[in-house]
Amino acid sequence: MGRGRLSTGPRAEDGCPVTVPDAMLSTVPLHTSVSPVFVGRAAELAALTDALTRAAEGAPQALLLGGEAGVGKTRLLEEFLERARAAGSVTTVGGCLELGADGLPFAPFTTALRGLRSAVDPAVLAAAAEGRESELARLLPDLAAPATAAAPADRRDEYADADADGGRARLFEATAQLLERLAARRTLVVALEDLQWADRSTRELLGYLIRSLRACRLVLLATYRSDDIHRRHPLRPFLAEQDRLRTVLHLQVPRLTRAEVHAQMTGINGAEPDSALADEVHRRSEGIPFFVEELTATCASCSISDSLRDLLLVRLEALPEPAQRIVRLAAGGGSAVEHALLAAVARLGEDALLEALRAAVGANVLRPTDDGSGYHFRHALLSEAVREDLLPGELARISRRYAEALEADPGLVRDEERLARLAHYWYRGRDAAKALPAALAASVEARRRHAYAEEHQLLERVIELWDEVAEDTREALPALIVPRTFPRTDACGRAADTGRRARPPRFTDVLAEAVVAARTSGDVARAKVLTRRALARLDEHKDPLTAAWFQLRMAMLTEDVGGGDGWAHIARAQELVRGLPPSPVHAEILTSAAGWGMVHRPGREALATAVRAVELARIVGATAIELQARVTLGSLLAESGALEEGLTEMARARDEADEAGLTGVMTSAATTIAVELEAAGRSAQAAEEAARAAHVAQQRGRPNSYAGALAGQAEALLSTGAWERAAQLLDEARSAARAADVRAWVALLRARLAHGRGDPAALRAAVEEAVAALGPSRTLDPQKAVELRHHTMTLAAERGDLAEARAELARALDEGFRPGSHPQAWALLTGAACHEAATRGLPGACYGRATVLGRLRRAARQLPRPAAVWEGYALLLEAELARAEGRYEPALWEAAVRALEPVGRPHPLAHARLHWAEALLEAGTPPAPGAPAPARLLREAHSTAERLGAVPLRTEAEQLAARTRTDLTAAAEEHPARQVPRAPSDPAASFGLTRRERDVLELVAEGLSNRQIAERLHIAPKTASVHVSNILAKLEVATRGEAAALAYRLRLVRPGSLPAPTAGTPRRTAPAPAGSPAPGPGRR
Repeated sequence: MGRGRLSTGPRAEDGCPVTVPDAMLSTVPLHTSVSPVFVGRAAELAALTDALTRAAEGAPQALLLGGEAGVGKTRLLEEFLERARAAGSVTTVGGCLELGADGLPFAPFTTALRGLRSAVDPAVLAAAAEGRESELARLLPDLAAPATAAAPADRRDEYADADADGGRARLFEATAQLLERLAARRTLVVALEDLQWADRSTRELLGYLIRSLRACRLVLLATYRSDDIHRRHPLRPFLAEQDRLRTVLHLQVPRLTRAEVHAQMTGINGAEPDSALADEVHRRSEGIPFFVEELTATCASCSISDSLRDLLLVRLEALPEPAQRIVRLAAGGGSAVEHALLAAVARLGEDALLEALRAAVGANVLRPTDDGSGYHFRHALLSEAVREDLLPGELARISRRYAEALEADPGLVRDEERLARLAHYWYRGRDAAKALPAALAASVEARRRHAYAEEHQLLERVIELWDEVAEDTREALPALIVPRTFPRTDACGRAADTGRRARPPRFTDVLAEAVVAARTSGDVARAKVLTRRALARLDEHKDPLTAAWFQLRMAMLTEDVGGGDGWAHIARAQELVRGLPPSPVHAEILTSAAGWGMVHRPGREALATAVRAVELARIVGATAIELQARVTLGSLLAESGALEEGLTEMARARDEADEAGLTGVMTSAATTIAVELEAAGRSAQAAEEAARAAHVAQQRGRPNSYAGALAGQAEALLSTGAWERAAQLLDEARSAARAADVRAWVALLRARLAHGRGDPAALRAAVEEAVAALGPSRTLDPQKAVELRHHTMTLAAERGDLAEARAELARALDEGFRPGSHPQAWALLTGAACHEAATRGLPGACYGRATVLGRLRRAARQLPRPAAVWEGYALLLEAELARAEGRYEPALWEAAVRALEPVGRPHPLAHARLHWAEALLEAGTPPAPGAPAPARLLREAHSTAERLGAVPLRTEAEQLAARTRTDLTAAAEEHPARQVPRAPSDPAASFGLTRRERDVLELVAEGLSNRQIAERLHIAPKTASVHVSNILAKLEVATRGEAAALAYRLRLVRPGSLPAPTAGTPRRTAPAPAGSPAPGPGRR
């Protein structure tokens, strides 16, 4: 219930309104057990006060306050708000309502805004809302300008269905702007209570405000009951998402200690309690203040049941029977109930009603609301106990009386609450004929307020009740606003004329709107179930357009959940509409087919389909579909080689979509532009474009689009070397992503970063996350499939399983590289060559190497090089292949360095510099005139690796420097004499290996066991074991395989010192190289 004032009072028997003063019961003496002394909570109150201080300095604060029911969250909040007001702050409080699936959208924000109307000067509030009144009126109708208030509630936005989140985004942005303006010069505290009951729209608006508010004096504070948050509670992921944000302070209110319970009892009684009694209360209450209060009031005079419900009902049972009846009626009305509504339900005379209410308020069971317009229970636990004590039939009867009262007099509650509460009461009253139209009307209102999660839940209720009501009830239902491209057909599947749009909704209409609402709100799994149900119910021959529309939804949802590529459903939709007159459904099918081709089979056919989609969308006047088709067309043009033409087409579509308020199309265009720029090696531009898309998506409340744009920005930053910032963006994207393809993209980018940083555990976890997100479709998306192969190959190599790493490579080469996947392909080929070079010399690794290297060369010849960056990767690959064959050719590495220097890819450039230095040192020849000395190359590579946090690359540079006695410090650059390294020293000596340990290491590298080493060197097996342990410690490796690989890579043993492997040599595994070039860009 809102806490604003009501002008309507209870009715006398003659029907005339009876005025009830707002302070109707404010003078009732309370028989209270509430302590007048605030006990404990010093640390929590200090944290809240500190946040208030920071907010006053212009840094907005977000706080979450959790705790068990009855632990004192509200009391702590009241104490904090009192101090905030004393410090000159404006405060307002909004409470969430316990209405279950019927959830009243944005209820706490509506209440909080209403509180601001009385706390802030009207002129100030009007100035803060100026220009955004129409949007803010969806939260609080009182803020609407006269013209807006008079607008019809069900007026259809031309683009509402193509961009369902557009209006919602404007509402979120308007709310943020209002709060920022109000908090510009004076600290504002907005508190939301009982977030565990919040509807999804409230949670999303709160999350949006937490992420977007900047540079204002605002404190956002929300409380919730932590013991209600079970594993599947909808608040749980919200809390986890906020915990990942550095700007959110999460506090948990603890239980009271024994000493604090003693102090609370002292405050209640006005005297110190008996020590034994205090111990007993502490034991029974377990430190929960609400229970301390109840036990303090009752345990001295009555026996206390171990049942919590019995304890809570003690106060109720002590009331006179009329007061008990009123309390039970109030519990049936919800967490709070208006006086006028309660009076209508109670059907008592005014004197009898007030007498019963005085008793309930005096016993501290009920309390007047802040504005005096109604009542709420002293504590939610008490309300729950009373409601659970009602008989099932009794609760249904009470609910029907509430519904009947609201139908008879809609003015008993506020307009924005009436439909949702009416639906709730009729449903709980078990009257399907009344509940169905009420739920349908409430769903339309929820959609109007952009509360799509609540709309979805209400439509689920309509679906549930549909077959329980008579046909004449369904025929009397008002028209339902269906998705814009949804075909309007009659019972025979024929297109209906505009004059018939007011017909009662069909069941498929309800399913269509429920599918869109579920998908828009992020519940893609349920949307898929509803779509499947619609297809099973439809007769495709009688209603092909409707069936095609649902087939298209199934295609989208199949990809959303990672269940396939969706093509079968697109193809079926095409078959269904073949031969029918052009319609928006035709245009949408063609656009989807072109989009599918863009991702899976880019080429002439997909390009032609995109052109046809644009033309057809223009013919039928489907603006949003046309713009999306133009984005697809632009991407296909870019992939075909016409990069600038494609970028221009997408930029125009982006700008037109932005002007039309089509947020989804606009962010899709901007993100696709960023992907194409990244594929062209223009990473800095790509980062800017993706950042723009992310900003718009965040401002307009599009979480999935926001996640995709962040991923695009992070990918570009990984290429340019801003790894730390990229990591932050990927964390944010991971929290926001909903669709499977975006979650997979984010996971693969996190895997790419983990590989570059040398974090095998993080790499493994990210790969597992990507596989889970992609599901069976992971072999169908070419870009993600290739990158996933790359990371899986790397994981196998890091386990030391060379055979499995080669098998993964072979699978990738056998599958081939489809058009558009060349960035991932170049990275995979280069990484594979690097693995082969790093394992050269290991026993068994030589077998099959020539075949592998040959396949890598053939694959590279077939890959396109549409930009300079890929020319650089091709030269890098050729140098790695030569290294894998044992050839250290400085000219190849120099060519790779020269090609990579201008393209702005620091990680592969550092890798190439490192091995150019190594090749020069290995060849023993001085650098060409004008070329950098090996020491300088090594220092530059090391400096880049340190800046990036590329641990494997840095380690390899330091090991090479140790072998060649090269000074890596910056000071060495100032002394040219130090630029030429000394002649390579004994590499084994640089690790402190003794002559005997070097002999043992050579035999370890040969693959011998400790006993075999002992026999070869004529020492005891135990002595051999000690030598091996010392070697592992000095080399800082964990296994014998890693020691062998390191020995060969760093020349700690001489390849010629080992016998050639024979046909009977067992297969050996090899670890991954110390570093490899950063992977190339991926596609969304």
